[in-house]
Amino acid sequence: MDTDLQQYTVAEVTKGFVYNELEGKGLFGLNGDLVIQPEYQRHYIYGDGKKDVAVIDSLLKGYPLGLIYFVDNGVADGPRLEVLDGQQRITSVGRFVTGKFAIVRDGREQTFSSLDPALQKKITDSQLLIYVCSGTETEIKEWFQTINIAGVPLNKQELRNAIYSGPFVTAAKAEFSNSQNALQQKWAHFVKGDPKRQEVLEVALEWVASSKDQSIDGYMAAHRQDSGINELKSYFTTVIDWIDAVFIAPPDKAMRGLDWGALYETYHHKSYKTDEIDANLEELLADPAVKNPKGIYEYLLGGKEDTRLLDVRLFEPSTKKQAYAQQTKKAQAAGVSNCPLCAQGSNANKTRIYKQTEMEADHVAAWSRGGDTSLANCEMLCVPHNRSKGNR
Repeated sequence: MDTDLQQYTVAEVTKGFVYNELEGKGLFGLNGDLVIQPEYQRHYIYGDGKKDVAVIDSLLKGYPLGLIYFVDNGVADGPRLEVLDGQQRITSVGRFVTGKFAIVRDGREQTFSSLDPALQKKITDSQLLIYVCSGTETEIKEWFQTINIAGVPLNKQELRNAIYSGPFVTAAKAEFSNSQNALQQKWAHFVKGDPKRQEVLEVALEWVASSKDQSIDGYMAAHRQDSGINELKSYFTTVIDWIDAVFIAPPDKAMRGLDWGALYETYHHKSYKTDEIDANLEELLADPAVKNPKGIYEYLLGGKEDTRLLDVRLFEPSTKKQAYAQQTKKAQAAGVSNCPLCAQGSNANKTRIYKQTEMEADHVAAWSRGGDTSLANCEMLCVPHNRSKGNR
């Protein structure tokens, strides 16, 4: 890859700048000759009132913004240059000079237009050191993966977007990485992540790829040149609609971040009585014995069989000790084993008195059938019998 070190002023780079968060490839500079946000770049994430302000403060103090990299794409009839590294800094400057945010100076909020003209000129005349690179797509993408910006490294999906850039990524980002998409609020009940950091897109890709026994990388590679995302969008929407159809109560925070794609694949062929699901869900979410509310959903989808998903509260040591003492005293008086199930048998353990360390506490009435975690519902069983009993 060839590089050529050049200097541009802020005024030159931001000439013709128009900020539109919704565009995946719509930020331009150098009077239309520079694409500031190519499709393989992440969305703008500096707009937090800290990082963007720090960029402007650096210019006002005369500090360099660090090296910036452009790519010369060789296009003759369109923007010739694309930002390879420096998009967040350039966008921050462009947003400031076009009045999109303010800084605090001398105790007052100041937009670019309200700054002293001398300070405006200091910003626009600031020199940016820029390497203009040219090379093959593979070389460009490999270099892109090695560079990070101001302590905000690219995450896995941002790197995938760069590696598999093309019409599919552009369309997928427009749907799933747009924080202004009205559906994001609905999706946020079930999907955990920041759309701007491609985390919602990553979940959507994970769901559809897993349904086909593919990795995200494999799926993106196979669909890289697709002009649409019909399959991706349809599958994601189907899973979301299925969740809404089964769990009709207002979404609980425990639903967020579950692997709904895997749950859909496992359980969507089953029918459910939504009123019963709703009543059971309300009861379980309110039960203090349930230590893993996220497990409630798979527990209900699976027919309330695997209580391990709920991480039900275990008996307190004092309760187990008391139950053991009561059972052992009664068993010794009767000449039978202190394990009630062994006492009913006819083998050598029928009269065996187990040590407490050889026994485990069990719910007499199963927790899943309404039994509580109390001394009255606690019995000590030998380890083999307790572990073979399961949820019966």
